[in-house]
Amino acid sequence: MKPSATGAPNDAFPAPSGPRLPSGPLDRFFRISERGSTYGREIRGGFATFFTMAYILVLNPIILSGAKDKTGAELDPAQLVTATALVAAVMTVIMGIGGNLPLALAAGLGLNAVVAFQLAPLMTWDDAMGLIVLEGIIICVLVLTGLREAVMHAIPQPLKQAISVGIGLFIAFIGFVDAGFVTRIPDAANTTVPVQLGTGNLTGWPMFVFCFGVVLTIVLLARKVKGAILISIVVTTVLALVLNKAADIKTWGLTTPDLPDTLVDSPDFGLLGQFDVFGAFGQVSVVTVVLLVFTLILSDFFDTMGTVVGVTAEADLLDEQGQVPGLGRVLLIDGAAAVAGGAASASSATTYIESAAGVGEGARTGFANLFTGGLFAIALFLTPVLTIVPMQAAAPALVAVGFLMMTQVKHIDWDRYDIAIPAFLTIAVMPFTYSITNGIGAGFLAYVIIKTALGRAREVHWLLWGVSLLFVVYFAIDPIEQLLGVK
Repeated sequence: MKPSATGAPNDAFPAPSGPRLPSGPLDRFFRISERGSTYGREIRGGFATFFTMAYILVLNPIILSGAKDKTGAELDPAQLVTATALVAAVMTVIMGIGGNLPLALAAGLGLNAVVAFQLAPLMTWDDAMGLIVLEGIIICVLVLTGLREAVMHAIPQPLKQAISVGIGLFIAFIGFVDAGFVTRIPDAANTTVPVQLGTGNLTGWPMFVFCFGVVLTIVLLARKVKGAILISIVVTTVLALVLNKAADIKTWGLTTPDLPDTLVDSPDFGLLGQFDVFGAFGQVSVVTVVLLVFTLILSDFFDTMGTVVGVTAEADLLDEQGQVPGLGRVLLIDGAAAVAGGAASASSATTYIESAAGVGEGARTGFANLFTGGLFAIALFLTPVLTIVPMQAAAPALVAVGFLMMTQVKHIDWDRYDIAIPAFLTIAVMPFTYSITNGIGAGFLAYVIIKTALGRAREVHWLLWGVSLLFVVYFAIDPIEQLLGVK
């Protein structure tokens, strides 16, 4: 039986017993049979990925419309929903056809916060989105010159595995936090404990829905039920709809599971094309613009790197050298997604770690993206219907996927401290700082420092030296800005 990315037999999606011939042009183009998949698995995977990341249709508009630019202007929430869905639909389909990997794209969380709370207060919305377009163009140039792909190839395999494990913990933590199972204790509490269980304990029907979803998901996975993750999302959403009608529930968070009054809502494309690539240079100093763009590039660059490696590893698609197939095309499409996000005023679009939910359902090719992207396209018109899935129903899938990705930890040689310590920091820093980029940076710096301290600096690829220096700047950006007098 073919081993999965974790090294364990892939019982849920076993390899075919003998050679399988492509059944048609779609099969040959997407290499569905060649990768041991089926149309059914790809479709289920596409649906699962959409439902685990559909929250971005609610969250991105909330973040961007909740901020004001330098002139006090605000972005229209309805237009933001359209822009978010449109970019996700188009770029996810392009990734499926051009990259042939089950990697969906949408407005990046974290990056949209940078746009809303760091860029917008210094300039107009058009100028801020112009910087996103500029960032995406620069990333595309880095891809076309081979530099971005070379950096990924220069990373030792154990660190790539650590990135996957770290992302697994991170995505599980996201699920727990977004469902309210884990909450931050306010600073006013005067306690040294930063997080807690619920509000001190688990209360309310929304929390019951999440716990029910987690139990249902793990039971279905343990029993190796086909479509386990998608079944869990659908069943748990139905339960949420029933409870929302039957009980007096004050809040579900971002999304309330309630049947809408109308099924169709016309899209508003008013934000498309509202950007100015060089407008920011007239609003703030050149040094400030350079530092802002550098921060965007670094965050986008390594978030994508971690996501692509983590998801493709879980899908067992890495080659014998541990490399991502067609990496150059994948990275170029991801860079183009940043450009598209800025051009549509939806913030920088990037590859989503929630794609792992589709992989968990068996997706192994870009064919799954046609359905994920198609659902985002439908969301342009049926947003009231397709956004009724509350986070409490989607988050259990993230917890389950976190477990699946965590199993790769056994491939790391924990007796070799020159590898084990950087791997540990990579894994720990991601969930603890709520950032994939921070975890990768901590691991890279630790790897370079330890190798140097052991007198084995020559073992470090020269690109890792360069990237590590960039991470020094990334982590020390505040004192650098103060030193340069731009803050």
